[in-house]
Amino acid sequence: MSEQSNRKTAEPADAEAFAILAGISAATISTILMKNGLRNIWIRGARDMQPGGQRLVGRAFTMRFVPGREDLSTPESLASPHSTRGAIEEMPAGCIVVVDAMGITDVGIVGDILCARMRQRGVTALVSDGAVRDIAGVRRTGLPVWCSGAAAPPSVAGLTFVGWQQPIGCGGVAVLPGDIIVVDEDGAVVIPPAFLEIVLTTAPETERMESWVLDQVNGGRRLIGLYPPNQQAADEYASWQKSQAGS
Repeated sequence: MSEQSNRKTAEPADAEAFAILAGISAATISTILMKNGLRNIWIRGARDMQPGGQRLVGRAFTMRFVPGREDLSTPESLASPHSTRGAIEEMPAGCIVVVDAMGITDVGIVGDILCARMRQRGVTALVSDGAVRDIAGVRRTGLPVWCSGAAAPPSVAGLTFVGWQQPIGCGGVAVLPGDIIVVDEDGAVVIPPAFLEIVLTTAPETERMESWVLDQVNGGRRLIGLYPPNQQAADEYASWQKSQAGS
């Protein structure tokens, strides 16, 4: 495990920031980050295993697997303090666990018992480019999971767990401990801390503008000049904003 400090409680500023992010779609966040130079922030292969429209936010707690090696990936290794079990006991309440399984989906990185313990510790969600096992039991734990599906074999059948709270690659995206993760039905996006402020200040207005555009489209308006808006559409939107502020 890295020497980086492990957050036991959420940072004081997180509650306010996360409340704003909970109202912003992963799609909008990805567009804002793209406009600010970050294109590779959507975790491939992470799908909502309990579809229901929920959106969750938390700081990343990372876990990392490498290819399985027979002398390391043994049933006995699961009892080691340096195991997935040890990592779970270090997870702070409110985190979103992000697991690098290298996109391998023929073994389950965790099952219902480990997910139940994460839920007890107050983990917000689990995100991975791999699979989970005991999927029916995992759903019963109530822990929200975004991953690539279900697989019956245990992790040691094909992966070796090597550590937690390290930089990882998950679904082709670099994820560092403490990055902000937003998950919804569009998947999981990663917000580097240095970009949090630009997302917080830009996203609400972006969503308001797109809501106005959608109303225009529903009224039969053509897309050219509307989305993206030309000067005329921008002026119309500004007038609409003023009317809303005065109402």
